Order: sequence, then C-alpha cells, then structure tokens
Amino acid sequence: MAKVMAVNAGSSSLKFKLYEMPEEKVICSGNAERIGHEDAIFGIKYNGENDKKVLPILDHARAVELLVEALIEKGIIKSMDEIIALGHRIVQGGKYFSHSELFNKDTEDKIESLIPLAPLHNKAHLVGFRAFKKILPNVTSVAVFDTAFHQSMEEQDYVFPIPYEYTVKYDCRRYGAHGTSHQYLAEKGAKYLPGIKHPRIISCHIGSGASITAIKDGKCVATSMGLTPLGGIMMGTRTGDLDPSVMNYLCKCTGKSVEEMYQIFNKQSGLLGVSEVSNDSRDIAAACEAKNPKALLADKLFIRRVCDYIGQYFVRLGGADLIIFSAGIGENSPEFRQKVIDEIAPALGVEIDRELNKGLRGKEALLSTPNSKIKVALIPTDEEVMLARDAYKAYLEEHK
Repeated sequence: MAKVMAVNAGSSSLKFKLYEMPEEKVICSGNAERIGHEDAIFGIKYNGENDKKVLPILDHARAVELLVEALIEKGIIKSMDEIIALGHRIVQGGKYFSHSELFNKDTEDKIESLIPLAPLHNKAHLVGFRAFKKILPNVTSVAVFDTAFHQSMEEQDYVFPIPYEYTVKYDCRRYGAHGTSHQYLAEKGAKYLPGIKHPRIISCHIGSGASITAIKDGKCVATSMGLTPLGGIMMGTRTGDLDPSVMNYLCKCTGKSVEEMYQIFNKQSGLLGVSEVSNDSRDIAAACEAKNPKALLADKLFIRRVCDYIGQYFVRLGGADLIIFSAGIGENSPEFRQKVIDEIAPALGVEIDRELNKGLRGKEALLSTPNSKIKVALIPTDEEVMLARDAYKAYLEEHK
C-alpha cells in the first residue's frame, strides 16, 4: 500500500491530506492556519480524533515540521519513508502547463516566473514545496495546476480584445482557475449522462471564490475567471467582471492608486462590498431574512451574475445536458440552488425536486425531475484527491 500526500500551501496556511493509494482512502487531514503569527493554529484529523493547538508557526518550514512530527508521534505512519509522493496544488500554470508536471528545476522556475499573475498563491506554493523538499528530498513531487484543465480553450475563448502585441509579449490572456475542481466534477458528472456521445456540462464551483466552466467531451471550452481569479462572476470579496473604465474613474474620484483600487476590487467588493454586511453567504442570507435592503441587493446581484454565465455557456455549448452545483455555497445552500434554477427555468426548461433540494447539504444527488430538459446534480468537489491521483500516477511512471 502506498501513501500519497496532497498539499495546498496558501500565503498564511498549509492544508494537507494523506491518502492510501490507489484505494484513495483518507488516512488523515488537517491544516496550519495563521502562519507567520505567534498564535497560529495547527490541526490534524485522524482515526476519528480532531487535535488542535495554538502555538507560534513563524513560517511554512515550521508548519511542515509540525506535520511531520504529528504523523510520527500519533502513529499515523512509522516513518516518512512510507510517503512515496506529494501532489502540490499550484494556482497559476500560465501558458506552460496543460497537465500536471513533475517538480524539477524547469517547473520550479516557470512557476516562479508566473508569480506576478498570482502573487499570493504561486509564491506560497513554492515556499510549501521547498519546505517539503528539505524533509523529503527524494520523494516524487508533482505540481498540479488550477489552470491546466482550461488550456483546451480555443484561442477566441481565451484572448482578450486588447492590442495583440500585449497578448503575446506579456502573456495577457484568460487562464481561469479551479480547473482541478472542474475536471473532477466533469468526471463525476459523466455517470449521469449514459449514452450521450458528446456530453455538455456547465460546472458551477460556487464558494467564496467562484467560477463557472463550460465542458464538452470532458474538456473545458470556456471558463469565467480571467487573467486572475478576479474575473468572472461576483464573489465573496471580488468584483468579477467590470467595465474596465470603472478602475480609471474610481481612481480619479477617490485619489487612490491603481494598486489600492485593485486591492479593493479583490478584497472589499463582491458580496461584502454591496451588502456592507459580510463576504459570507450565510451572513448575507440571515441579513436577507431581516429584510436588509443592501443584503437583498447583494443576493439578487450574485444570483443574476451566476445565471448570466449559465445562459452564456448554454449558448456556447449549443445546449447543455447537465448543470453541476459544487463548492461551499453550491454544495451547502439549498436556497442558492433553488434561486438559480428558478431564474433560468423559463428559458432553459430546468426543474429540480424542491423538497429533495431543501434537505441536501454536501451530499451528492441528482436534483432534477424527469420533466427537466437539463439534468441538475449536486456533486461535492474533491480537489485533494485529484492531487493525490496525479502524484500517484507520476510515481508509477517514474518506477516502471
């Protein structure tokens, strides 16, 4: 039996999940939060236990050390030699990677060169990779890219209407994100479409960060996020798509710099910015119940933006066979799912079982009724298992 670790290093966090492969059985999972602080949190779940402690974790290297110590001390593994491969999540793979890649000098250099396109993410991913490399220098390490699944888009789907020189010179184009999730959902969703030769799926990964992808024959043909995760639909704190002149206009009005306004678009906009309540959809729902007018507006705007993309991708695909709801909001908010379906139903002939939908949170199910012209499913996403699969596959290739 082989053990494979899925790793997701953020700017101040380190999430992990250890699998028994190829069974894909989760042995343990956990994370380190608030890295860089004296009151950081390290947590690990194993054998039904959930251990958490608050302690200084000043960098990712220390977080990795704590993880290794916990694995050994708690008897989860006897030796680090039991771990044969690591799958590292990488947000931005740019134009270079259309599939997962072994970590070598070239891969590392390219990921580093893409930091300007994902400054918080790619830099942190490399820090996490290097921290693990010190402890497990000879283990198969694989970079699994959020953008890779979207590399199958045609040129007219990823090029921006800017001077073409900028597209080529600066690699300024649509890359998308959440590709690992959308790929997983497409693979899981295929079972609901037996006998359909060319399945057309609209995958809705709706969490605090959110994206929608049009998928045909298992490949991405269009996706909502753009050059960075700021593009696409409205999100928890992100604007999503805007008239580009909004940036220039607001900078002039407020006296803020482009960088300051960019940070506002990323961190103070979306549900938070419109509602002035919270970036958390649960808080927005509670405020809507209390008839808070700004929360009601934020909720309606969010639903409208999601529906706009579903309609756009219905046209792009020439119809649709399946709509998938997933991620934090998509999996756990029956109200959100029902509102989206109610809005698109008159145009697309979609219908879901209202009572079934009401009772479902985070559990896979086919929601649509037999009368629905498009099937609708709730499928919890699992990006970590995709990291583990690709790392295990790379290990087997290396050791043929």
